Amino acid sequence: MTIELKDATKVTRGVTHIKPTTLTLEPGYFNVLLGQTGSGKTSLIKLMAGLDPLASGRIFMNGQDVSKVSTQKRNISLVHQFFVNYPHMTVFDNIASPLRVAGMASSEIEGRVEEAARILQLAPMLKRRPHELSGGQQQRTALARAIAKESQAVFLDEPLANLDYKLREELREQLPELFAGRGAVVVYATSEPEEALLLGGKTALMEDGHVTQFGPTAEIYRAPDSLTAARVFSDPPINAAPITKTGTTARLQSGVSWTITGAAAKLPDGDYTIAIRPHHVTPVAEGPEDVALNGKVLVTELSGSESSAHFEMGEDGWVSLAHGVHPYRVGEDHAFFMDPAKTYFFTPDGKRAA
Repeated sequence: MTIELKDATKVTRGVTHIKPTTLTLEPGYFNVLLGQTGSGKTSLIKLMAGLDPLASGRIFMNGQDVSKVSTQKRNISLVHQFFVNYPHMTVFDNIASPLRVAGMASSEIEGRVEEAARILQLAPMLKRRPHELSGGQQQRTALARAIAKESQAVFLDEPLANLDYKLREELREQLPELFAGRGAVVVYATSEPEEALLLGGKTALMEDGHVTQFGPTAEIYRAPDSLTAARVFSDPPINAAPITKTGTTARLQSGVSWTITGAAAKLPDGDYTIAIRPHHVTPVAEGPEDVALNGKVLVTELSGSESSAHFEMGEDGWVSLAHGVHPYRVGEDHAFFMDPAKTYFFTPDGKRAA
């Protein structure tokens, strides 16, 4: 089973929501759509699910053109971030509903429902109704329905977004196991880079209705093709600042300079943008090659065992993310250190140079 999009577009009232997209999604791993709210993730899922019509292009499932095939005939499952369960039905009946619509025998329905309920730890709750369940149990019910249906394609549109932190962590760890070996193409939309990394598989980075890069998740994280891709795949936001390269020297607008090594040293002289993720900008030097920065602290945040600081250096805004609790004072200057070996170089048009 594969899902293949060929120059697929979506246009509503003259507004283009999905620009020409060519993409092949396969089973065996999670296919993650990663992008900020409004980037087109849900619109792309709706196109693949048949909920919205194509403006142009075609969609194939397992080699069959389904561009004009109804949602009901595509053998898919869709799980939203909101708990979509029938309030008047028991958990058992909610899970069984698509199987009954398909005309499946009662004995097979019972077996599939019980198996899905066992996997998602819902067996003791099969006689309850949705209002008697917690939010996590309701979302488990929706996931159980998708598993029991044994669809060829499963679309998960930010399914954990409305759950509390602990439940998100639990289900995030379970999801790859839940769909392993089922032969379905699993598409998972999220706005969280960390979630994409935890799920692994392949990731399509999305911005403004366009897939900017697609490939193995870890590879895209390590080697973004463009500044846009690097920004999509960074939370907190990646630091980006213009530099001038002269020989093997890089100089920021603030006057801070350092010696460039590696592939970037061979780039032609000129203007570039460097980008470095916040966890490579720290309040304490971590190596002899670290470049000293000094900036005015604007905002600080504590998150568990990490400290972040937004600071201003010249006209550029920077973010530092470091382990431990650090004594930042808002409005005061503070020393920070950047690992130059972790910087990306981008050309003026945003393409990665090194």
